[in-house]
Formats: sequence, C-alpha cells, structure tokens
Amino acid sequence: MGYELIQVRPMTKRIGAEVFGIDLSQPLGNQAFSELHDALMQHQVLFFRDQQLTHESHKALGRSFGELAMHSAVAGLPDHPEIVAIHADEKSTYVAGEDWHSDLSEDPEPPMGSILYMHTLPDAGGDTLFSSMYAAYDALSPAMKAFLDPLTAVHDSNHIYRELFPDVQKTYPRNTHPVIRTHPVTKRKCLFVSQSKTVRINELSKKESDAVLRFLFDHVKDPNFQVRFRWQPNSVAFWDNRCTQHFAVWDYFPDVRSGFRVTVAGDRPF
Repeated sequence: MGYELIQVRPMTKRIGAEVFGIDLSQPLGNQAFSELHDALMQHQVLFFRDQQLTHESHKALGRSFGELAMHSAVAGLPDHPEIVAIHADEKSTYVAGEDWHSDLSEDPEPPMGSILYMHTLPDAGGDTLFSSMYAAYDALSPAMKAFLDPLTAVHDSNHIYRELFPDVQKTYPRNTHPVIRTHPVTKRKCLFVSQSKTVRINELSKKESDAVLRFLFDHVKDPNFQVRFRWQPNSVAFWDNRCTQHFAVWDYFPDVRSGFRVTVAGDRPF
C-alpha cells in the first residue's frame, strides 16, 4: 500500500507498524486521516515516536476517528473526563492491563480503538505486547472455526473492578458478544474472547465452556501472532480494539511509567 504523507514501517508480517513523518499534535487533514486509517486497518496497531500531545490535541486526534468513549469503571481526569491516566510507581499494587484483553469488551458497544500517549518511562521494561486476533483465527483448523462460529460469550468486568474498588457500590458492565466477530471495515473474521473479561460461552455447559476458553486463552498467547513495543518517552500507540488484544508488562517496579489514554467509541460486534 502506497502513502504520500506518512512512512509506514511494518514491525512484523502479521501485526504492528511504526509510522513516521507526521505530527499527531496537529489537526489531521483528509489525506493524513485517510492514510492513517488505511495503515491501521492493515497493521492493526500503529506506533509513533517523538510526539508532544497536550490533553486537547490528544482528544482531537481521537475525535478524528470517532466519538470518544468514557471508561465504564475508571474515572477520567477531572478537567478531561475522556482521558484516563495510565500510571504506575513505587506505591502501585497493580497496573492496568496486566493480562491479555481487549479494552472494555464488556461494554454493549466495545471501543473501536485506543490511543495511548506515554510521556514517562522506566529505564528498562514496561513494554506492551499486542496480539492479532486475525492471525489467531486464521491459525485455527476449519473444524474449530465451524464449531466456534455460531457461539456467543459473556464478557464481564465485575470480578475485576469490585476487587480493585471494594468501597464502590456499583455494578459494572456485563454483555454477550460473538466468539468470532467480523470486523466492520475489513470484513475479516477474528477471535473476540479474552482471559481478562470473557467468563462463559453461553451455548456450552460450564465444564465445556471452561475447557474451550482455556484453549482459546492459551491460543492467543502464541508469539507468532504478536508484536512487542518498546516504549520511549513521548511515544504513542494506536490500536484497533476490534481485532487485537494487548498485555502491559509490569517488569519495572518500583520505577515510574506514566501517560494518558483516549478511547474511540465503537459499535456492537457481529
């Protein structure tokens, strides 16, 4: 695929690309938006270096791709509720994303994508892994694809956030989505279950569901489906939440890792 305004350097054959030649703090013109959108559809997650995003420019970048989604469990910044702080330091007892997941898959309309801007990084560690759910689906046998295709699964966040926020009296989202979803733009099929949020396949007994989910959770961890991003200060990652999962590696305690994320709204999986 040819580009006129940006340079795109694939990091693996299956997922991930670094993008050069663009300042994300500036408004995107039609050509820049089109090229970034095409690159995201092809590579599923895009990485940018040496960016300087204010909260306003960060939100503007997200809104170029759609309405911004509010996190259903974690409060945003007081003056910018659409922005969630991603921060860990010597006082942290957990970090966001330390398990394979697709952001907010428990919502009735999970996000289209997420844009994470990291300004402060540890000297070593703190990488993020991304896995292609296209590649995970493609690697299944025809018989397994046919078995999974009509199934639906429950995505639930209550077990996570009730443990993290025991003093908050609140019920968190729980919704049913297809085990195999079709990407609304590329029309490619991909797996849509994650170890963090998927708790039950509806059409199976609990014993059968547990066994199938264990297989799928292990399957998506195959390094052949993955790209690993080594952050630097003022880097940005923009991932398509519909066809990827990611895992934030917490191997830098007690150092500081800090940034901000906006989430672009999506639609109901089919």
